[in-house]
Amino acid sequence: MRNSATAFAPASVGNVGIGFDILGHTVEAIGDRVRVERTVERGVRIRAITGVATELPLEASRNTAGQALKSLAEAHNLDFGFEMTIEKGIPLGSGLGGSAASAVAAVVAGNALLEIPLSKLELLKFAMKGEAVASGSVHVDNIAPSLFGGLVLTVGVDHPRTKQIPVPPGIRCVLVHPHMYLSTKEARGILSSTVKLSDLVWQCANLAGFISACYTNDLDMIRDAFEDVIIEPQRQALIPGFRDVKHAAMSNGALGCSISGAGPTVFCWCETPAAEKIQAAMIAAFGANGLACDSWISSIEATGARVID
Repeated sequence: MRNSATAFAPASVGNVGIGFDILGHTVEAIGDRVRVERTVERGVRIRAITGVATELPLEASRNTAGQALKSLAEAHNLDFGFEMTIEKGIPLGSGLGGSAASAVAAVVAGNALLEIPLSKLELLKFAMKGEAVASGSVHVDNIAPSLFGGLVLTVGVDHPRTKQIPVPPGIRCVLVHPHMYLSTKEARGILSSTVKLSDLVWQCANLAGFISACYTNDLDMIRDAFEDVIIEPQRQALIPGFRDVKHAAMSNGALGCSISGAGPTVFCWCETPAAEKIQAAMIAAFGANGLACDSWISSIEATGARVID
């Protein structure tokens, strides 16, 4: 058995607009790395946190990566422990699945040190327990794509089932992250607990149309179905200039544009030739609203978290 392993887990776009808490896809451009070493003493210890976000709890039970690996160790009554180092590549409160990526990278690295490795579906359940530390609830729209890769639909929480949805060739995701912090708990806290029946029907139709279009490479259908009528209207007020940024993306050829996860990152899907023009227009729109940004153009690879060392 190995004594140490380092895993990389990519960032992710949660919800993908029309699939609240059940749909997400990878962002291969950035991600988190976690190095895990076996220790004689049982339990989980976090040695250090480096990278773009270092002010995170070192106590395992209060850290998404720590709690995920702790849950794995306790469930299997391991006779050894883990020590980890977390390298954050995903900004905190960005809506890019940073808490999920750390949890996923931790269980993937820890799994490489087990005598009998667990399946990805088993790892998903432990990563979910880690994600709950950050968001206050269990949801898988960031965890599943970060673990499995690509565009992933997840059905169920207690007994989750996942399905990788094909992404039409030539599609790119443009992401623009304004320099502001928005917590998942805050973004979930403003959501209404009731939904109009007409909006529910509309959203279901959009989700079904979007998934169908991905299987058939129907870009016109993707464009028509890429509209969140339930969550985006409630959360857009939390992101200064959101309407301007979305208009900039759509008027320059985007297939669809919405809020990545809880925000404040805004993302869009587009065909490759339009990506750089859309990226510049979105950055300019945020700039006009007084916000500097980081941005990425990413493919949506069907490769998720993996051991890299």
